Amino acid sequence: MSERREVSIKVPVLARVEGEGALDLEIRDGEISELKLRIFEPPRLFEKFLEGRAYHEVPDFVARICGICPVAYQMSAVHAIERVFRCQPGPWVRVMRRLLYCGEWLESHSLHIHLLALPDFLGFSSVTEMAKQYPDEVRRGLALQEIGNAIVCFFGGRSVHPVGVRVGGFHKAPSLAEARQLQQQVRERLTDAEALVRWSAQLDLPGAPQAFVSVATRHADEYPMNEGRIVSDAGHDLAIERFQDHFQEQQVPHSTALYCHLDGRPYLVGPLARLNLNHDRLPGPVQSLLEECGIRFPSNNMFHSLIARAVEIYYALYEAQGILENYWLPDLPYAEVTPRAGVGHGCTEAPRGLLWHRYELDDAGDIVSATIVPPTSQNQARIEADLHHALNAFGLDRDDAALRLHAETVVRNYDPCISCSTHFLDLRVKRR
Repeated sequence: MSERREVSIKVPVLARVEGEGALDLEIRDGEISELKLRIFEPPRLFEKFLEGRAYHEVPDFVARICGICPVAYQMSAVHAIERVFRCQPGPWVRVMRRLLYCGEWLESHSLHIHLLALPDFLGFSSVTEMAKQYPDEVRRGLALQEIGNAIVCFFGGRSVHPVGVRVGGFHKAPSLAEARQLQQQVRERLTDAEALVRWSAQLDLPGAPQAFVSVATRHADEYPMNEGRIVSDAGHDLAIERFQDHFQEQQVPHSTALYCHLDGRPYLVGPLARLNLNHDRLPGPVQSLLEECGIRFPSNNMFHSLIARAVEIYYALYEAQGILENYWLPDLPYAEVTPRAGVGHGCTEAPRGLLWHRYELDDAGDIVSATIVPPTSQNQARIEADLHHALNAFGLDRDDAALRLHAETVVRNYDPCISCSTHFLDLRVKRR
């Protein structure tokens, strides 16, 4: 009879993937016979919390879903509600929402690259340990995160759970003087962002090419953030209202978080998927920098997500500078709305990927039902598939501590927002 061995390995309490969960791995005769990303955090029931709430309460409610990407939840929500009310906020609101989104991409991507992912790739257990050898790079990353926070504060009043967004636009338009000051801060960080792209392109990242389906929004002439159709490199080109025709959420026995599949298959959302599908939408200076650094998209190496985040940081600063250079004051920072009954959809690009909302409202504008599909739940099946591929390539005969570290590296690479959907703290390996 073959020996059976079960090992339970605990990750330190200060985990670099936020949340609670486990990876159950069974290895039989040198092959993976079972792999489950097991999520056991209780559901947070935000969709039920929204039922019966007035439409104007929704932006502040959904901002609490995630402390890192509250803007994404606000943007998808207000777009959906405005569709019901047939509200057209106008060019000023549209452009400034894009600026606000730039801030969120900056702070989220900078945090993930420098505090969560880079320690893995450079061989450190934490960013504090990494900072001893790479102090300038860590300072640069924190400065890029800080400018992202400043942009979010510009409209939101604060960087965490901002309160400046309303259905129809913004509660307040910042002054011209505030815009000039922020523009100067953005300009000062552009060289840092360029340096980050150059540095990330030279990193010795793991090479683990694999086949996967990329999904993102796509706009006629912009790099996608707030608007667009849903496309994939498998040939999909869908209006956002048709999301549920092809994307199905389902409960799996080993997880409290829903899994989402595209026509029954795992798929990828996030910065790598966005660049795989929209690299031609980057402005000329950003494309020139990529060519100079030898960066090529599309890529089938999941670890190139780090490079994709660095590229989007540079793009977000470039975009923010252009918007601030042309900043103007509107007559009103919002469009008036008239509540009405109906169903509306909103789909924007959170830092971690596609964020889809659906709301049904009554005549008074109160929420009858809400459906929110966050990026991490969409990536959940893809993470499992990636773990299967990556651990096989890594070598299943390695000891459990090495398998755990490699599995954590794979999961952290997705930057999963676990309070939205998943957590990862515990690896359990069975060998038969």
